[in-house]
Amino acid sequence: MNKQLPGTFLDRVVQAKRDEVEYRKKRICLNRIRWNAPARDFKSALEKPGLAAIAEIKRQSPSAGLLRQSFEPAKIARSYEANGASAISVLTDTPLFGGHIRDVQTVKTACALPVLRKEFIVDAYQIHESRAIGADAVLLIARILDPKQLRDYVQMAADLGLSILVEVHSADEMQSAVDAGARMIGINNRDLDTLTVDLNRCLDLIRLIPGDCLSVAESGIGTRKHVRRVEEAGFDAMLIGGSLMREPDPGEKLAELLESRTRRVSL
Repeated sequence: MNKQLPGTFLDRVVQAKRDEVEYRKKRICLNRIRWNAPARDFKSALEKPGLAAIAEIKRQSPSAGLLRQSFEPAKIARSYEANGASAISVLTDTPLFGGHIRDVQTVKTACALPVLRKEFIVDAYQIHESRAIGADAVLLIARILDPKQLRDYVQMAADLGLSILVEVHSADEMQSAVDAGARMIGINNRDLDTLTVDLNRCLDLIRLIPGDCLSVAESGIGTRKHVRRVEEAGFDAMLIGGSLMREPDPGEKLAELLESRTRRVSL
């Protein structure tokens, strides 16, 4: 059974997503959209010295509204690739983010970077769908899945050759992610109930991520100071989107932020 969050923004989102998925399950044959190429290794792309960047592509967001009028996912993906991104996150939710599943395929064709499908995944169908459209990794949000679902979906995605980023926002959710066998854990600084952002959230919770897991800081990273704080806290990667998508050239803004990274020295 899914967790119920009565009266919250997230509760409404999850219910709408369930309805949407039921509609798609009846009308879309996954074999017709199947991406046959092997998945790119998302996790390995983030395992390099310094702070890796997962650069996000989205047209709009529920907290900031429309982020850019000119929305060309292929052009943005190539700019991210040319300016230091290690991987790309693509929002496929339509009502809130103006995304579409075809955006994943567009980005995969435009660049050589691994692609994370960022979506409110509430049904096993969406995991199979993610592989079918060419995603290399999926986001699983611990807050909207019960522990058994989370374990099952982590295993299912792995069996399909997908990398899995499990997103958490609290210590309890962190434990659920660890118990589910997550190898990549992202701490979202945004509270999905209220949409408020606090960068200290990830700085406080990183101590709970096991040493053999890859750590990702998500949301609220928009300045060089933010990037330095995240890397100095020990994160392996950051997921950054809103502050990039507002810029005329998101890739150039990414390069500017990456220049602020502290340099790790091997002894």
